[in-house]
Amino acid sequence: MAYTTIDNPELYFQTKLYSGNDTDDHAITLDGDENMSPNLVWIKSRALTHNHQIHDTVRGVTKHISSDVTNAEATEATGLKSFDSDGFTLGTWDSVNVASSGTYVAWCWKAGTTSGISGSPDITPESYSFNATSGFSIIKFTGTNSNATLPHGLGVAPSLIMTKGLATTEGWGVGGKHLNNWNNYISLNGNYGGWDDVTMWNDTAPTSTLFTVGTGNITNDNELIIAYCFAPIQGFSSIGAYTGNGNADGPMIVTGMKPSWVMVKRTGDTGKWFIQDNKRDGYNATYKSMIANTSGAEDTNSTALSIDYLSNGFKLRNSYSELNTSGDTYIYMAFAEAPFV
Repeated sequence: MAYTTIDNPELYFQTKLYSGNDTDDHAITLDGDENMSPNLVWIKSRALTHNHQIHDTVRGVTKHISSDVTNAEATEATGLKSFDSDGFTLGTWDSVNVASSGTYVAWCWKAGTTSGISGSPDITPESYSFNATSGFSIIKFTGTNSNATLPHGLGVAPSLIMTKGLATTEGWGVGGKHLNNWNNYISLNGNYGGWDDVTMWNDTAPTSTLFTVGTGNITNDNELIIAYCFAPIQGFSSIGAYTGNGNADGPMIVTGMKPSWVMVKRTGDTGKWFIQDNKRDGYNATYKSMIANTSGAEDTNSTALSIDYLSNGFKLRNSYSELNTSGDTYIYMAFAEAPFV
């Protein structure tokens, strides 16, 4: 974990709940005390069966990819139309702005630096945006199908990277420190466990300046690819793994901060990608979940999905198999509401 401490997480990550109105130029203003101009906006309809819509400033406005399908990048002129100084503006596309049953959640990350990335890579990115303070970068590059290195801009080795080819229907590739130290990968659009595949990351952990891709189509096809890179930052983010105990009094996962957002995936067996945040419930125990690998509406199973957000981490309050099977391993990524300082 990087030694930089972030005292105000709202400068770099915010969750926004909003209602659609089916009108053009619908401006969504983030709720935090600090204005934040997001570089990654991930939107999901809460009540309707719509794909997740992921937008970023590197690919540009109106362009979207989805975590729950393998579809190529698409352009929707009435989708996300601008990234603003305090939020974003939408058109009338029903996946992001329908009036009837149109309740949405948007998860927003800040990167922002678009020049001066360091390293001597094999592949020079087409474009990028990075923020070493918050441990987050967006890298767009053209793959080569040959083992290669790329810069990530974070100054410390990322612990988790997600990639998606933009032109083809190859799936998502997720690799990380806690996926057998970059020897395994998981698909964000699938529910299966981790696979050992040297072609994904060439079985090579990132350095403080570079990450490595192998010869596989998912991470390094001959096309444009987007990579989202995350490094844990004290007081702001935590990336790790835990072992389930199978009890309703589940494991306590120490993150060093009070989470505002948590994503969990079982790695040794099938399991969904569960995403919870502190806005949709607004109290402990949280239980409303979006599933990153499905287009379904919000899951509100309070018995199976309950998690407590505590001052220094989160605690499982369930024995649900896909979150807390005894002896199974789960990876997680969490972002802070407040640091434990």
